[in-house]
Amino acid sequence: MALRPSPASGIFDLSRPAWRRRLLFVGLGLLAGWLAFFDSHSLVRRVTYAHRLHVLQEENARLRAENEVLQERLAAGLSPALVERVAREQYGMRRPGETVYRVTEGE
Repeated sequence: MALRPSPASGIFDLSRPAWRRRLLFVGLGLLAGWLAFFDSHSLVRRVTYAHRLHVLQEENARLRAENEVLQERLAAGLSPALVERVAREQYGMRRPGETVYRVTEGE
């Protein structure tokens, strides 16, 4: 009795363990590539989110420190000298009987 080649004995004979292993590795590689780059929870997005989280946490800490400084300044109140300086510089106010001379820089 002569041996006949089976119809599946071509180049892609999946009955051989080597081809099954290759197909498994290709499938796992495609799955890993999909998860790394194209999935909604991909590794690239996770790294981007982690970096953004770190930047926002640093900014949050900076703003909290600034808020504490501003709260301390607010709790200290406004000194009369500061009120007078703001009134003169920002609002152009003057004391009674005082003459204000404005100096402008020209060419």
